[in-house]
Amino acid sequence: MLRVMTWNIRTGGRDRGGSDRLDQVVQVIGERAPDVLALQELRGFDRGGLLAEVAGRLGMTPHLARSCFGQPVAVLVRPPYQVVDAGALRRPFHHAAARVVVATSAGPFTVLGTHLYPYSGGRRRMEADWLVSAVRRAPGPLTLVTGDLNSLDPTVDHAERLAGMPALYRRRHLRRSGSAVDTRAIGRLLAADLVDLWPSCNVGAPEAAGLTVPTRFGGAEFAGMRLDYLLGTPAVAQRLRECRVLRGGAADTASDHYPLLATLDVDAD
Repeated sequence: MLRVMTWNIRTGGRDRGGSDRLDQVVQVIGERAPDVLALQELRGFDRGGLLAEVAGRLGMTPHLARSCFGQPVAVLVRPPYQVVDAGALRRPFHHAAARVVVATSAGPFTVLGTHLYPYSGGRRRMEADWLVSAVRRAPGPLTLVTGDLNSLDPTVDHAERLAGMPALYRRRHLRRSGSAVDTRAIGRLLAADLVDLWPSCNVGAPEAAGLTVPTRFGGAEFAGMRLDYLLGTPAVAQRLRECRVLRGGAADTASDHYPLLATLDVDAD
């Protein structure tokens, strides 16, 4: 079984003038021992050997995508899974997008780990289109788009929840007119035949069970939302066994996002 986790660890797991949450982050990941791990908001991980240190503590090999405007992202892989190709998507993402191809018993498995633009739905839609192009270029049918997509699910009514948010944060999720909820980024990915793994594996579950923000750590810009996703091609969705948001223990305070974990019926090659 292949376990895939995505997690926005908020500013590299450390706060300026505040607490260092990185040990809690490592604890949560270590307890679940994912085989593939997509991390976002890796502030400071692109210098000083911090990424190598954290990867070493986890027993994983890291593949970093640097950011020109925001914060790096990375995809880490645990043996016995072997990486056959890796790199960054060469598009001007606000943060970044990492591409890692892992050898599996079912053929090459491509993981695109990213963090979409937080402030504008139009920019997120453009970044989503770049991801769709990368999915189409993948070397086989097994592809997963994952990360903090900063975007709302187009199949859910968000009007009531957004109405209670401060205007500064509410407008991040509205169309330019200000009258309609902007779900275009996720809509573009679903229109490309990607499957949203959490709802597909949790039919009938309450919406609240899938929310990934905020945690007990906080997050003034959130109002109970699902912003973190695992979106797989149909070949990936057919192999899905479990998908859940990890709550409780250190996960409640290690970040303002909860991690999302999926288990797939595929083994190392």
